[in-house]
Amino acid sequence: MEKRFEKYRGIHPGVILARELKQRDLAQRPFALSVGLAPQSFNQIIKGKRSLPLPAALKIDRELGLEEGTLALLQTHHEIEKERKKLLKEHRPNMQLLRKSLFWDTDIESIDWERQARPVILRVFERGNISEKKEILRFYGFEKTRQVVKDKGNARLSAKWNKAG
Repeated sequence: MEKRFEKYRGIHPGVILARELKQRDLAQRPFALSVGLAPQSFNQIIKGKRSLPLPAALKIDRELGLEEGTLALLQTHHEIEKERKKLLKEHRPNMQLLRKSLFWDTDIESIDWERQARPVILRVFERGNISEKKEILRFYGFEKTRQVVKDKGNARLSAKWNKAG
């Protein structure tokens, strides 16, 4: 993959392709036809509504003078990112037991429950009710939750921990 495209890992290759065509002042329709793609399909790829097939990616690489496999690798990284986000959505606490108002300052759907475990645990133990605390205990486990609350060094939180546990 070309170095200048490394920073776009995880972004749909159609978005990068649209930008590249604009920079080179190339029209979509003639370009699509030149690489053997239907203009409608090419437009869907550019808008990120359709994946970029490997044969088309290689033809586009060649036509634009890019290193072979650049767009195919971008497509792969995009699919990995999509799958990672899907898995993160599946691995989360029972959202029916957590009030959205606990996370008023963020989109609750975009929380990475593993990476943001510490702030989530602290927030729920500072502001949550007993059922929310029990759900966090179930989700993160007793030991991890206890460690985060005890590490905080807050006597008020420790008292809330004792109530929930």
